[in-house]
Amino acid sequence: MPVSTARRTSLGVTSVALTLAFSTLILAAPAHAAGGPRDGTGASSEQKGGKDGNGIYAAARVQYSGAVTKSGNPGNISSADVNWTPPSCWYAPYLGAKDFKKEMSANLKNEMSKPGMTGHAGSALGETQRHYEDEFGWTDTPGYKDYNVDKDGEGMFWAGVENPNEPDYLKRTACSEMPFWVDNGEAPPPRYEQAITPEMLAALAYQHMELPGTKVTLAPKAITKVNLPTWAWLDEAVFDEVQATAAINVPGFAITATTTAKPKSLTLSPGTADATTIPANGGCPIVDGKIGEPYAKGKAGETPPCGITYHRSSNGETIPLKAALTWEISWTGTGQAGAQGMPDGTIEAVQNITVEEIQSVNR
Repeated sequence: MPVSTARRTSLGVTSVALTLAFSTLILAAPAHAAGGPRDGTGASSEQKGGKDGNGIYAAARVQYSGAVTKSGNPGNISSADVNWTPPSCWYAPYLGAKDFKKEMSANLKNEMSKPGMTGHAGSALGETQRHYEDEFGWTDTPGYKDYNVDKDGEGMFWAGVENPNEPDYLKRTACSEMPFWVDNGEAPPPRYEQAITPEMLAALAYQHMELPGTKVTLAPKAITKVNLPTWAWLDEAVFDEVQATAAINVPGFAITATTTAKPKSLTLSPGTADATTIPANGGCPIVDGKIGEPYAKGKAGETPPCGITYHRSSNGETIPLKAALTWEISWTGTGQAGAQGMPDGTIEAVQNITVEEIQSVNR
């Protein structure tokens, strides 16, 4: 078989072998990888070389600031678009050439010294070693001569990062390509479609955003009367825009994105079919910078711009009134000329309402 044909025949098998071999190497512990310390970008001494078997994480962590959760968990906003999701995984800068050589060679040596590392497993690890030590590699994809140490400081190896808030294991671990080199100031090769971008950072900021709670002011308050309009409005403080920022900043690579949320409309769900919302569709838009109108003495006979009328008593029980505040979401980031749109977000709150019959006295 001609050499060129042999190389083409081995390409697919070798690529798979390299990926499988690399999947056995835990290059960094995943704890806090995506939501780690806000003042650091590199792996901590505890993380470097850690082995908890949950996946491969990049050292260039996403740093969050602004209106975000402090725990690293998702915030209290849900996308109004059920088909929209933040990235499940991505590729980001991992280590410089010298550090990568130290990390990878140590892990390779450790894995290859384990009992039973023969046959396909041992061969795959050998292929991985050759991929990073031989610039010609064993495939049609060029390798790296001595882990690219002669280019140390001129770029970084990138690796896969799992989003710890992604519940689907297959999606979370989909960024399983072996680490690849990217020169400073250059974009990752087009084949790595999941390489981190400002738009992806904006989506992560969206996922971690913490918005003010939605508490609707009612008049009457917790107890209302049958067929008496209940006025509903929001405090003006709710209408301040909220911002969350996500950034990656390492030598030779820095991107950032800020996601902004602005209140858009309020939707009331009375919690019973024996009620009428005002407006009829339950949606109260922002008018002159406010949603609804505070009740004032003397307006009992008027129809509120935003509210609910209950037509039947709750018989001593409570009815769950649900208020959903919709926020308009946009983002700006590195390389963007202006604000870009994102799906609206919503947060919901439930308030218990008691509905009583109007008591009258006949004389």
